[in-house]
Amino acid sequence: MNDSEPDFEHRGDDGDKLSDILARLRPDANGRVTLERLDNALAERSFGAFIALFAIPNLVPLPPGATLVLGLPLILVTWQMMASRHARVWFPERIARFSIDGERCMRLLARILPWLRWIESAVRPRFWFVETRRAERVLGAFGLVLAIVVFFPIPFGNWLPALALAIIGLSATERDGYGLIVGLVIGVLSILLAGLVLLAAGFLLALLF
Repeated sequence: MNDSEPDFEHRGDDGDKLSDILARLRPDANGRVTLERLDNALAERSFGAFIALFAIPNLVPLPPGATLVLGLPLILVTWQMMASRHARVWFPERIARFSIDGERCMRLLARILPWLRWIESAVRPRFWFVETRRAERVLGAFGLVLAIVVFFPIPFGNWLPALALAIIGLSATERDGYGLIVGLVIGVLSILLAGLVLLAAGFLLALLF
């Protein structure tokens, strides 16, 4: 394989699910996987696809502090969904060239693909109501709030917003309005739960000090 070959065994099927695309992901000639080629493969679906891609790893057991690393890309993608003039994710050249070890990426994918396929099994095109860029911006703003909740190490507060973002991202990718509603409801509940955890922590600290 040379540098001009893609990281994907492209099949030319725009109807491929995100899990199908990721299952065909392969390291480049240097044994690395870059954000740039992944972004090119996801094309116009990249807002929802990248939200799901960075949210789902938060659903599996990870080392302490991993949510800080995974939360930053979520914040970047959802902020762009809200504020960018473009209809897809844009990575600065420095970030676009960011790569991870291919073997490590394959191991991570092996862990997240079952979760991804589980969510995808309930998602399909139906009742899509986010038809304008303005509506997509509103959705991006809500996603940004959830991404911030995922980013901060709130005890028991990261899993639910990550699940909401995964559902929202996949629903946006597949144009599933019902799935999006479910994701929004879970997202609201997760924000309320995170708020309650913070209030309880503040109350406990006030009692102790």
